[in-house]
Amino acid sequence: MELVQTPRAPAASGMASDATEAVRPRRAKGLVNEVVESLTASIREGAIKPGEKLPTETEIMGRFDVSRTVIREAISRLQANRLVETRHGVGTFALAPQSSGNFQIADFDFATVADVIALLELRISLETEAAGLAAQRRTEANLAAMQAMLDAFQKSIEEDSDAVPSDFSFHLEVAKATGNRHFANLMTYLGTMIIPRTRINTASSAPEGRLAYLRRVHGEHEYIFNAIRNQDADAARAAMRTHLANSKDRLRKSQTEPV
Repeated sequence: MELVQTPRAPAASGMASDATEAVRPRRAKGLVNEVVESLTASIREGAIKPGEKLPTETEIMGRFDVSRTVIREAISRLQANRLVETRHGVGTFALAPQSSGNFQIADFDFATVADVIALLELRISLETEAAGLAAQRRTEANLAAMQAMLDAFQKSIEEDSDAVPSDFSFHLEVAKATGNRHFANLMTYLGTMIIPRTRINTASSAPEGRLAYLRRVHGEHEYIFNAIRNQDADAARAAMRTHLANSKDRLRKSQTEPV
C-alpha cells in the first residue's frame, strides 16, 4: 500500500530532492493533521482499500517522523470520522468511505475560518440544550465517564498534545448523558472535526501560549461538568454556551486567513 504524501520543497542548499521519497512538510496546522490528511487521502483514493490493514504505528512514525502520540491521535480522528476501525491485538483497518445524498459535513466544508465558525454556531444550538438535558438526566456512570475525559484532557495538555480526542470525548459524553440517543448519534457523526483545533492551530497561535490556552479550555469544561453534576440545568446551558461562544471569539482573534 502507499500513503498519499506531499513532496517537501528542495533544500535551500540546492541539493536535489529525492523524487522517490516524498515527505510531507510541517505546516502550521500541526503534525496530527498532516498524518490525518495523508491517511484520509490514501483511503479515499483507494491506495489503502476497504478492509486493508494500515501500516503499523512504527511504520507511520518513520514515514512522517512524528511521535507515537501524534499517530494515536491521528488514528482516533480517523476512527471518529468512520474511516478506520481498530481491532485490538490485530491492527487498524480501512473502512469503505461513506457517501450519501443525505445531510453530511465533509472536509471541504471547512475551507475557511468562517466555515469553522458556522459549525460552532450549530454546536451552540445543539450542545447548549444537550448540557441542560444532561444536568437533568445524568447518572453516576455518566459523571464518571465525563470525569475520565477531563482527566485525560489534563494529562494530554501536560504531555504536549493538542488533546483533541479527549476534548471531543468530553462533549460526546455530555451528549450521551442526555439519555437521548439522537444527540450522541449526531455528535458521533460530526466526529473530532467539531473541535476547531483539528482545522486551525488556535492553541499554538494563542497570545497566552499553547499550554495556557488549553488550560483555559479545560477550565471551561470543568464549569460545564460541575453544573451537570449539581443538576443545575440553567447553569449547564450557560456554561456550555459560554464555552462555545469563547471558542468562536478565540477563533476570530487567532486567525483571519483561510484554513
